[in-house]
Amino acid sequence: MIVAIDGPAGAGKSTIARALAEKLGFQLVDTGAMYRAVAFEAAAAGVDLHDAERVAEIARGLRFEFKFEDGENVIYCNTRALHQEIRSAEVSRNASVISAHPSVRRELVDQQRQVGRERSSVLEGRDIGTVVFPDAELKVYITASPAVRAKRRVEQMREGGEEVDEAEVLRDIVERDRRDSERDVAPLKKADDAIGIDSTEASVEEIVAGICERIAALR
Repeated sequence: MIVAIDGPAGAGKSTIARALAEKLGFQLVDTGAMYRAVAFEAAAAGVDLHDAERVAEIARGLRFEFKFEDGENVIYCNTRALHQEIRSAEVSRNASVISAHPSVRRELVDQQRQVGRERSSVLEGRDIGTVVFPDAELKVYITASPAVRAKRRVEQMREGGEEVDEAEVLRDIVERDRRDSERDVAPLKKADDAIGIDSTEASVEEIVAGICERIAALR
């Protein structure tokens, strides 16, 4: 079974997807982490992030794996674990830049499909239900108010030891929403057959329980 979870930055996708995957015993494929990893590796190699083919070449040379370790879903990039180094505001901005390149998206979509088909999986991102797995058995689109999303992202960054300004994070989120929604290739949008969930006030437990009820009905 494939469960596709989409939505904008800071909506709670990662937290909900992780809790759901753990509860169901599914693999959790964090597609956003894959874009972050490519952006991180490209910047480390001194590649111009606007050079689509060079960035696509970086992506082509990476192999991804996801493992639950000590309650964390860790992305392995060519057997190397990546943690907070791909969660900074700078990497977030860079990931948004490279995700607009069609050649980069094609490469990573192929890899996402390959990883996702290995076993029952929860995949979370921005175009899972519309592009990566349009035939997913269950599609969920999670959103929340920009202010709440900014607050959540600030807390996440501070937990990682990063000093951030909430107003700046809010501006970044609003700008990223605009770029992701207006890009020509695989824009951020709710699939026609996706379940819409607003996480502004709902708890993770409530949302996961509701999704599990849907999955039980499908089975």
